[in-house]
This record gives sequence, C-alpha cells and structure tokens, in this order.
Amino acid sequence: MVLAGGVQAGGSADISVLQRIPDSYAQAGTLVTIAPGRKLNLRCEGHGEQTVLLEAGSRADTTTWFRLQPLLAASSKVCSYDRAGYGFSDEGPLPRNLDADVADLHALIQQADLHAPLVMVGHSRGSNIVRLYADRYPADVSGMVLIDPPAQDIAAVAPDWAKQEEEMSAQRFAFISQCEAGAEKHQLASPPPALARCVAGANPLAGAKVNAAIAAYKYKPAFWRTLKSELEDNVVVYRQPVAATETHGSTPMIVLTAADTYADAPADIRKTLEAARDKTQAQILATTTRHQRIVVDHASHDIQLDQPQAVASAVAALMKQTAVPVQQAATGMP
Repeated sequence: MVLAGGVQAGGSADISVLQRIPDSYAQAGTLVTIAPGRKLNLRCEGHGEQTVLLEAGSRADTTTWFRLQPLLAASSKVCSYDRAGYGFSDEGPLPRNLDADVADLHALIQQADLHAPLVMVGHSRGSNIVRLYADRYPADVSGMVLIDPPAQDIAAVAPDWAKQEEEMSAQRFAFISQCEAGAEKHQLASPPPALARCVAGANPLAGAKVNAAIAAYKYKPAFWRTLKSELEDNVVVYRQPVAATETHGSTPMIVLTAADTYADAPADIRKTLEAARDKTQAQILATTTRHQRIVVDHASHDIQLDQPQAVASAVAALMKQTAVPVQQAATGMP
C-alpha cells in the first residue's frame, strides 16, 4: 500500500503541517527526574484515551517530531522526549546502548506517570528501542509504528558495502573524538579551522532561538560522548540479523518504508540496499501475527519530516485496533 503526501489522519484533517520548528523548542518541556541527578526532557500535548510515545532515531532530539506531534495531538495525548545526552536531557552513564535506552525509557514512563499501554512510534534506531522495550515490557505496549527500520546484517546481502561502512565508521569515530576533545576545551563555540566541521550549519527549518539552543548542547562534551557511544552500538546492532527469538505475539505493528531511502545511491547499489532493508523489515514484521507494511511515496528515511500525514494516518489506523471498547473500559470485562 502506498500513501502519498496528501493523506490525513482522521483527527488531523484540519491541522496544517508546520513548516518551521516553533520557538518553544528553544526551551525544555518538562524535566522528569528518572534517577538521582538525572532528568530527561519530555514534551507532551493533546488529550485522549490512548497515549502515543515517540522514539527518535540516532543523534535526533524532539525537534525531529515537530511536524508529526501536532497532527497526533489533535486526537490523542502524544509525548516525545530527548534521550540522555541530547537536547535538554542530562547525560546518562556509558555505554549508551539499547539496554541503557530501554532502561531510561521505562523509568521515564513510570516517573512521568504516562498511561500504559502506550502506542509506540520509533524512527530508525528508535524502532530497535521500541521493539526491545516491547519485548521486555509487553504490558506497556499496545502497538508499534516503526518508521523505516534500517537494514540489519547488511554484510549478508552487500559485503562490499558493509566493508566500506566499517571503514567510514573508523573515520567517523576519530572525528567525533576530535570534536569531544575540542568541546572539553570549550573551543566549539568559536572553533579553530581543524574543528570547524564539528559545528554544523544552522537548521534551515528553525529560527535563531532554536538553532542557538541546539548549538549550545552540541558544544558540550556530553553530546559527543553520547553520540560516539550510540554510534558504536549501532555498529554492533546492525551487524547482526533480527534475532530469530524475537516475538511480539499478537501486538499490532505497522512498518512504514520510505520509497526514497537510498535515492542518492547508484542504481545498482540502491537495489541491493533496498533488498537488505526489505529483508530486515520482513523479519521484523514476522515477529507479530498482526502486521502491515506501508510504502510511503516521496519520502526519504525521515518520513516523519517528509510525509508526517502518512505517519499520522498509520498511527490512527493502529489506534483503532488497540482502542478498548467503551463497555469493556467501563466494566473491566473482556
């Protein structure tokens, strides 16, 4: 099934998609204490019988959801958050692997008193976090929408590409270490030429206030320590296939696949990469008896930014499956 850009979720049909990140993202939402001396930044809006939890991909903070969250808030309560070390959240203990992410998320849900079971939406690495969370705390999850889960065990399909990726990873980690050292010396606000690449250009979707807030946390060593640890874990996670033992029973799942994830790759390589991704996503879908895969046209890997209405429609469809009938909710009877 292909969803084009004009698709709207029922409750969001009259909501305009935001074109720029609101200045409200220049400040923290609600800082929730999840452990002594540690807080995570949580942004919730909307009201409804069900709560939607948004889990971002690697390196991303809550700004990645600025277009989707208002669409979902039209008909439900929806929350996004900054993982430890990103945005306005405190740094967490290393390593920042999936286990650490899931532990933090569980503490956040409990301390923020989010009403479970939750509909969980995970983008990219976030889809791995959501799946592991659902495995460990199945009673907390009523359904999952996974946004373009990346290929795992790509070496089995494209060994040459996998080798190139490993070589690029080594260079990437060396670069991050240089940026971390520069941050420790407070050099990134006015970087010397050797560290100029550590400071990315302003986000064209944001104004001066939001860009200043993003820059401020990326000037800190905590960001670079977190980033390096997370990307190191990505190497471990995506080197392996989807575990044959992973199962989510009959928990509803929708996987959204971007039509243009590999649009910049050469044609022959693109087909190979798409095959690897499709294989992974098929394995993920097989972990539950209630699943659907939707190809989203005119979308890069960041479907939530390119086609937020398509994601909102998928969430709305899944929520219809997970809604508790009024009589059952009132009586407690099945």
